[in-house]
Amino acid sequence: MSGRGAKAKKKAVSKSTRAGLQFPVSRLARYLKKGRYAQRVGAGAPVYLAAVLEYLAAEVLELAGNASRDNKKSRIIPRHIQLAIRNDEELGKLLAGVTIAYGGVLPNIHSVLLPNKSGGGKTEKAEKPEKSGKAEK
Repeated sequence: MSGRGAKAKKKAVSKSTRAGLQFPVSRLARYLKKGRYAQRVGAGAPVYLAAVLEYLAAEVLELAGNASRDNKKSRIIPRHIQLAIRNDEELGKLLAGVTIAYGGVLPNIHSVLLPNKSGGGKTEKAEKPEKSGKAEK
C-alpha cells in the first residue's frame, strides 16, 4: 500500500467545523431536503440556517444565565428562560405566541391597584365633598 501511487488519507472535517459553528450543518441539510420545502437545497442554506439558530440559542442562553444569576441560582430553569425572553423586546416579539412550560408570568402589578402616595390624606377627603357639591348645583 505504501507504493508510489498511494496517497495518505485526509482526516474528515465536518461542515460545521468548516463553518466554525456548533450546530450540525449536515443534519439541517438533511432536514431541509426531507422536509420538501423546495426541490433543491443550495450548499449555503443549511450553513446560514445553522448560524442563525446558533446565534438565537446563544442569545437566549446568555440572557437566561443573567436571569439565573440575578435570582442567585447556578442552574437555568424554565422560569429564567421565560424572564429572559419576555424582558427582551425583540425576543419577546419573535416568541410572542410561544408558551414556555413552568415559565410563569412577568411580575407586574397594575398601577391602579397600588396605594396612593399622597402626603396629606385629610385634604383629599375635604376636596371630595366640595366637588360633589358643585356638581349638584
